[in-house]
Amino acid sequence: MAKFLPILSSHFIIFSMISLISAQDHEIADKKFYGFNAETFTHIHLFWHDVLSGSKPTAIQVVPPVSNTSTAFGLMNMIDDALTEGPERSSKLLGRAQGFYVAASLEEVGLLMAMNFAFSEGKFNGSTITVLGRNAVFSKVREMPVIGGTGVFRFARGFVQAKTYKFDPNTGDAVVEYNCYVLHY
Repeated sequence: MAKFLPILSSHFIIFSMISLISAQDHEIADKKFYGFNAETFTHIHLFWHDVLSGSKPTAIQVVPPVSNTSTAFGLMNMIDDALTEGPERSSKLLGRAQGFYVAASLEEVGLLMAMNFAFSEGKFNGSTITVLGRNAVFSKVREMPVIGGTGVFRFARGFVQAKTYKFDPNTGDAVVEYNCYVLHY
């Protein structure tokens, strides 16, 4: 054991020196150098149009639900839904909600939503907000987290509140009002 102690000591010294040299090579990120100024709070109000019917649906089923469930458990829809300024489809287009939603509850109609709000107009053009969370669609107001973003919304965090504006049970088409509350740099 005494023979190995000097070898272990020399290995420890070498690894310590390598760690010290490596630590000096890494710089602490300068927020101003990367264009990050003070954190900003932004509120965005928009309408999400989920269209399952007609010749140009914006949501399509990619996985069918389990056949013996009243909650559509297992259903998965891919979306490329319009985000508009007002509740009418003809309202000014602000961008698209792109992603998917999955019926993830056996007990109620509860969706797991994963989508990017990809903005194509105005000061947010080219930027995205990423929403990932649970949406109990028959609740009056649903809240889901904002987990990130790009462009203007780099390092975004916050939440969205969704409220059904209009739902057609015959077609499954829905218009949902979203209020997005986002902190970003």
